[in-house]
Amino acid sequence: MAGITDWPFRLICQRMGADELYSEMISAMGLLQAPKSSTAYAFLLSHHPEERHLFAQLFGRDPEMCARAAEMISRLEYYDGIDLNFGCPAQKVVSSGSGSALLKDLPLARKIIRAVRNVMGKRLSVKMRIGWDRSSINAVDFARLCEDEGVWQLCVHGRTREQQYAGKADWDVIAQVKRAVRIPVIANGDVFTPADALAVIDATGADGIALGRGALGNPWLFRMIRASLSGEAAAKPGPEEKLATALHHLQMMVGLKGEDTGMVEMRKHFGWYLKGMKGAAETRVRINSCGSVQELTMILQRFFSEAEH
Repeated sequence: MAGITDWPFRLICQRMGADELYSEMISAMGLLQAPKSSTAYAFLLSHHPEERHLFAQLFGRDPEMCARAAEMISRLEYYDGIDLNFGCPAQKVVSSGSGSALLKDLPLARKIIRAVRNVMGKRLSVKMRIGWDRSSINAVDFARLCEDEGVWQLCVHGRTREQQYAGKADWDVIAQVKRAVRIPVIANGDVFTPADALAVIDATGADGIALGRGALGNPWLFRMIRASLSGEAAAKPGPEEKLATALHHLQMMVGLKGEDTGMVEMRKHFGWYLKGMKGAAETRVRINSCGSVQELTMILQRFFSEAEH
C-alpha cells in the first residue's frame, strides 16, 4: 500500500471502522540517511491527532540499520508499535534483499527481528507472505521463528512472492500458521466483500482481517464487515456519501501536501472511488486534466449528482 496509506486515507478507514492503522512502507536505510529537510520522510511519518492504534511499517535487510531506524521511530509517541514488512513483493524492494526476499533467508530475518525487538519497548508485529514460490512454502517455520523472537502479532498474506497479486490467496496455509502459533494471526488476501471476510475467518480461524486492495475506493468495507460479523445488514454507501467522502479525502490531502501535489496524489483515489460507475472513464480523463480544487470539486459534484438519477 506504498503511496496510499498516508494519514488522510488511514483516518477515513478508521472512521469507517478500522481497528488498527499502518503507515506506508518506511525504508530503514532511507530514514537514517535522509536529510532532516526531507519532505518525503516528513510525509511518511506524518499523522493526524485522531489516529489510534497506529503502527509504523518498516523494511530493510541490515539488522543494525533496522534497529537504529526502529529506535528512532519508537521515540515518536503517536506510534503504538512497529510492523516489520517481510511480505512486499515489489521488484525494487526485493532486489535490495528486503521485503519478501527475506523469506529465503530465515537466519537473517531472525537477526532483523531480534535486533529491532531489543531496542524497542512497544509492540512488534510482522507482515509476511506464505513463501517465495510454490516450491518453498515456509510460512509455518517463519511464523514460529517470529513467535520465538517475541513478535506480538502476525499478518499473513496468503500468496507467495512469485504470485505477486495474481491467482488466489491460499487461505489453507494461513490456517496452518494459525494452528502452529499462539500469537494473534491476521488473515490477508482476497477480501473484497463482507462475504469474503466471513469466509476467510471461517476457513482460517484467524483472529482478524487485514484489508488492502479491497478498501481502495471502498473504505466503507470496514463498516460493512463489522456489520456482517455482528449479524447485521451491511449497508452500501449511496452517491451522496461517496461524494462527501471523496471531497473530504481531497480536502485532507491538499491540507497535507498542498494543492498541486494533493490533486495529483488524489487521481488514483478518484479512479477507485468512481470504479464501476457509469461515465467513470470519461470523468477520470477530466479529473486528470483539471487545474484547480474548485474545478475538480465541480466535476465530482456533477458526476455523483448524475449518478443519483
